[in-house]
Amino acid sequence: MPQQTGSYHHGDLRTACLHAARELLEEDGSAALSLRAVARRAGVSATAPYRHFADRDALLSAVAAQGYRELGTRLTAAHPAPRDPEDLAAVAAAYVRFAIERPALFRAMFAEPCDPENTERAAATAAMHDYVAAIVRDTFPAADCEAMSTAVWALVHGLAFLHLDGKLGPTDPAATDTRVRAAVLTLLKTD
Repeated sequence: MPQQTGSYHHGDLRTACLHAARELLEEDGSAALSLRAVARRAGVSATAPYRHFADRDALLSAVAAQGYRELGTRLTAAHPAPRDPEDLAAVAAAYVRFAIERPALFRAMFAEPCDPENTERAAATAAMHDYVAAIVRDTFPAADCEAMSTAVWALVHGLAFLHLDGKLGPTDPAATDTRVRAAVLTLLKTD
């Protein structure tokens, strides 16, 4: 196998840059993320990432879009067709687990500035909003869908950040799932 000489020959620069950005986020957080650092990590020239990303915000937007898609996959795997508060609680637990398992990515998705014109991130965010709205419509057909969707997402998102920020104490995954499910069911169960 030929030795890599430091030049980039893979052919998928965008994917390599996104992979490098995610590694850097997980290792050092967003403060250390720059296009120059991504280029170094990917083994390309300092200007190469600019072929796909106009600036740091555009790169973060693309990383966030990947995160939204991965989160959507995780939520669907937790329960493919939620129809009641118990199902919704399972989806909520998966949301919080995703945040805990990928804290830097989750923060990049929700707490970092982004390129407001980035259609990829906007589409991924809209898909997440539509997913939550669909769950609410199916679970609470008599509710104001927009208001209930906002309330449900705010509840679950708040629980995710409370766990990430250590405000609820360290817990193992099973205890976290139990806490999240109990919180969601306490507020949403209609019995």
